[in-house]
Amino acid sequence: PMGSERMEMRKRQMSTTQETPGAAQAQHSTGNRGSNACCFCWCCCCSCSCLTVRNQDEERTRRTSHELQAEGIPNCEESPAPTLEEVNAWAQSFDKLMLTPAGRNAFREFLRTEFSEENMLFWMACEELKQESNKSVIEEKARLIYEDYISILSPKEVSLDSRVREVINRNMLEPSQHTFDDAQLQIYTLMHRDSYPRFMNSAIYKDLLRSLSEKSIEA
Repeated sequence: PMGSERMEMRKRQMSTTQETPGAAQAQHSTGNRGSNACCFCWCCCCSCSCLTVRNQDEERTRRTSHELQAEGIPNCEESPAPTLEEVNAWAQSFDKLMLTPAGRNAFREFLRTEFSEENMLFWMACEELKQESNKSVIEEKARLIYEDYISILSPKEVSLDSRVREVINRNMLEPSQHTFDDAQLQIYTLMHRDSYPRFMNSAIYKDLLRSLSEKSIEA
């Protein structure tokens, strides 16, 4: 009996030894499948290389859109330095501020500090669109404006109500110079009511006004 038990134990050991490589191979095979799991199972895609490549492609496309838009809208409008009279006029009305490139540049600098520069960028893009007459150029610029400022996927999305968004979506079926008119007016009103009063009390405006006043006295 003892011999039989030893033989049985030896058989079990041999059986276990033979099964182990197979199990290891199966485990290794499963691991290989896991590394490419995005092709078979959505739950593992978050860390796979395929998704990384896909995300990089999407980011490259989005970045290209922003760069094209930036080419159409310079970082700063060219304008002579504002006079003391002009800067004082900005305090009279928001319209007077927005009429001059120097006023828009100063206001845009302030909006950047509040992380709402996209409002001015969108308004300027709409103004530029209105100057176009070539249909293909209009369609391309309208698409860029939509992607950069209207799409909910854009980091520069502006705040618009649902009614205006519906109007834009209808207009995008056949883009024109006036596709974003309602949205542009809404953003203009938002800047006027929300940001303009704070700009008038900001260090940016007060420092500029003080600097020009001192130069005027010295002259």
